[in-house]
Amino acid sequence: MKRIFICIFFLQFLVVNTAQSGGYQVSLHGHKNMGMGLIGTSLNFDASTVFLNPGAMATLSSKYSFMAGISGIRSTTKFQLEKPSIYQAATDNPRSTPFYLYATARIAENLSLGLAVNTPYGNSLKWEEGWAGRFLIQEISLQAITIQPTVAYRLSESISLGAGFVVATGKVDLKRKLPVQNESGEGEVNISGNTVNYGFNAGVFFVPIPDLNIGLSYRSLIKMKLDKAEAVFSVPESLSYLFPEANTVATSLPLPANLDLGISYRFSDKLMAGITLNYVFWSAYESLDFDFEINTTALNDVQSPREYSNTIIFRTGAEYRVLENLFFRAGAYFDPSPVNEIYFSPETPGLNNIGLSTGLSFVPMDNLSIDLGFLYVMGIEKDISFLPANFNGTYKSRAYISGFGVSYNF
Repeated sequence: MKRIFICIFFLQFLVVNTAQSGGYQVSLHGHKNMGMGLIGTSLNFDASTVFLNPGAMATLSSKYSFMAGISGIRSTTKFQLEKPSIYQAATDNPRSTPFYLYATARIAENLSLGLAVNTPYGNSLKWEEGWAGRFLIQEISLQAITIQPTVAYRLSESISLGAGFVVATGKVDLKRKLPVQNESGEGEVNISGNTVNYGFNAGVFFVPIPDLNIGLSYRSLIKMKLDKAEAVFSVPESLSYLFPEANTVATSLPLPANLDLGISYRFSDKLMAGITLNYVFWSAYESLDFDFEINTTALNDVQSPREYSNTIIFRTGAEYRVLENLFFRAGAYFDPSPVNEIYFSPETPGLNNIGLSTGLSFVPMDNLSIDLGFLYVMGIEKDISFLPANFNGTYKSRAYISGFGVSYNF
């Protein structure tokens, strides 16, 4: 019996849901873009091009561009156990605060350098105490910060190229309850670890005719490998020999590759609109495997299938210049879930998401822009199951995201 519940417990532990995108990908990389449904591959507003499309970086009108911004995410997921049960539970998530810092400099007529520091993956998820799925997940926090030096070159008036090297740092902290009793109640395990891994991104920016922009960008797969994540168990003394105090576990989580195609058109001096197709290579996430440094009769290495599917996110947005120094934006997107329906866990309540966004930019003085954005994300209700633990029910989610940023170009 001990072996059974330990295997169920370790079937998955690293994957997290975000309110912004299916799976665990965050797309909050600039508040102008946020206001326009998170499009950006075909836009060259400012230094956000370092991340969104390095090719566009060489087309910025200013010699220098600097940006900084932060968002606050308030999200909740609700769960109802499979009928005829009337049991319900909800998350009480801490507020997440993804951020970005960007800078670009044109060092020659057609050559530009840039640097991006942002949080493209991560989330915080916390279910209420005592909930029915506490042996699958109680609380998780994951953050991936990327640092990306980038170079771009303008080949001609109509086409430019760019590429960057990505250093990704990751941190995870997870808690689950164990079906054993200790002095303070149910047993618990806390898994935590840090890692550093590498990737790249590249982009092409094409202006075939005036006012029409076409962007194509690619961000590579990054495998976040944890070689010695710490596993700390809180169990009765009589079971401590099954859960070694100094144990560690090795595992890995793919940060999927992305291929984005964007088209935008400026219809007038006041109105510009665009669309983006974001293809996410989620199929890289085939399984979640665990290799414990110390095995016991109750603690074995585990291989667990995930079988995620690739997805296409459709995004659209527009910008309207209300006054000389005031811009209004609006957008929407549909983001299908990549999760396999028979391996759907409360750690990854990644539903089909519909996002609606709006935003403003105020330019109080030359070269300075203050950007505000708001995003509402609705996770469409669905009956679904996690087969390895026979945990079935209905999930739905909501998220409210607001933030601000500043940019300065000169």
